Amino acid sequence: MAISNLSTAQTPLLDDTIDASLDYKGRPVRRSNSGGWRSASFIIAVEIAEMFAYYGISSNLITYLTGPLGESTAAAAAQVNAWSGAAALLPLLGAFIADSFLGRYRTIILASLLYTLGLGLLSLSAALPSVSNSGDQSTDNTILSSSAQFQVILFFFSLYLVAFGQGGHKPCVQAFGADQFDRQDPEECKAQSSFFNWWYFGICAGTFITLWILTYIQDNLSWTLGFGIPAIVMVVGLLAFVLGTTTYRYSIKGDEENPFLRIGRVFILAVRNWKTTSSAIAAEEEARGTLPTESSKQFKFLNKALLAPDGSKEQGKVCSTGEVEEAKTVIRLAPIWAASLFYAIVYAQTITFFTKQGATMDRSITAGFKIPAASLLSFISLTIMIFIPIYDRIFVPLARALTGKPAGITMLQRIGTGMLLSVISMLIAALVEMRRLKTAEEYGLVDKPNVTVPMSIWWLLPQYILSGLSDVFAMVPKELRSVGLALYLSIFGVGSFLSSFFISAIEKMTGEGGQDSWFANNLNRAHLDYFYWLLAALSAMGLALYLCSAKSYIYVRGSTL
Repeated sequence: MAISNLSTAQTPLLDDTIDASLDYKGRPVRRSNSGGWRSASFIIAVEIAEMFAYYGISSNLITYLTGPLGESTAAAAAQVNAWSGAAALLPLLGAFIADSFLGRYRTIILASLLYTLGLGLLSLSAALPSVSNSGDQSTDNTILSSSAQFQVILFFFSLYLVAFGQGGHKPCVQAFGADQFDRQDPEECKAQSSFFNWWYFGICAGTFITLWILTYIQDNLSWTLGFGIPAIVMVVGLLAFVLGTTTYRYSIKGDEENPFLRIGRVFILAVRNWKTTSSAIAAEEEARGTLPTESSKQFKFLNKALLAPDGSKEQGKVCSTGEVEEAKTVIRLAPIWAASLFYAIVYAQTITFFTKQGATMDRSITAGFKIPAASLLSFISLTIMIFIPIYDRIFVPLARALTGKPAGITMLQRIGTGMLLSVISMLIAALVEMRRLKTAEEYGLVDKPNVTVPMSIWWLLPQYILSGLSDVFAMVPKELRSVGLALYLSIFGVGSFLSSFFISAIEKMTGEGGQDSWFANNLNRAHLDYFYWLLAALSAMGLALYLCSAKSYIYVRGSTL
């Protein structure tokens, strides 16, 4: 009787329980007192703080490196690109740690602590006296040199600590936010869609605020304060996140295998079965009831992974048809990935040379107020915010009417459009830089780098807007699912490293013999226009390679471009 009563009492609780989720004490979690917007709001808060902090560092980093740290323009641009590359690739490590060891919640906590520590040390490094502001002429030069060296070491250590913190945040926070909504519940499914909208709005809002307010503080008030404010904001964001601990839903890790391990096993089995005959593969496919498609006929050597080397069919020793097709998709996307690197190289210039260009131009809004050069980066975010609804509500329906495709245009056509816009942005950037150099020459400012060139900074606006538009279009195909994020991040990570390499190589080649290089510290004697023309040409070549690769790309469902 007692057991019967207990069963009856537990029935409402079971109906209220969320599958595959636990509370903070490891107990089954109830829908009524967990998750949903009450939890998501805390997660959005920490993401806004993280975006504020990250862009508070990255957007104006080249100004600090060429200013207080006294680096050359070329060295600073290469350093910024190298750091951006690391920050783009480290989320792959963060995702692995979260999935394999710590879980998303603990990874976010650890990443936030690293973030805060890095930002605090950055602020400390900016507060240290440097050689340039030392007024004691009797101070020993060795001591000054050691002090300056310590400042540089501390700065870059702190900077890469921030990158590691970002590496833990990026792959976990949004996924953890999505975990707070039950996709099986119609109401929560709708709420999750709204969450992603507010999530994106929070990202854009945090970015927009930091690009206008924080860059002004850094340029006009204090770098110590400019690095310290993000640290404080990050602490507040972390505290807000921790406050929601008791309300969160913690998803139970499923049996799904790491996608890299799945794909790797396909290649290993295919190599081990290299002697397998076509007839044996055809027999296995027939036994599985697999109908031949264009996709299955391409890269047929991978179909050998359907058989085990020892003839066994035990689970784990053979690959499924879906796993084989997933591996084939990776091969199909390899040339597209390589072509997309040129797009990433172009995009890397937005936080380096675009900002340096703007710093030489007329930035006056009123008689006593000048906008920070880095604040124009906000127009990339603004363009994305404005154009995404235009794309969804206007462009897609019009394209759908013309093409008959549900999405209007295919994913590969969308990426190609983004790459074309990237080429156009470089062409415009080169033309604007040519005009800036001509203006400097006309006013006799070639040898006066500290004098403002009488040309409005708003001339740079088109290249920023086109960069934002290209970002809307240039997205990675979703066919790889979990691998898609890795692919996307690796494009920008490797692209940033390649940009760093190109800048260093061009600086060495064009600066030989004591002549002014393309990236001379005096931008009035430099030739950023040559660099932009080069990037435009390389991007056009990348686009041509992309179009050739896209023509031979076969979608998983068998349709081709």
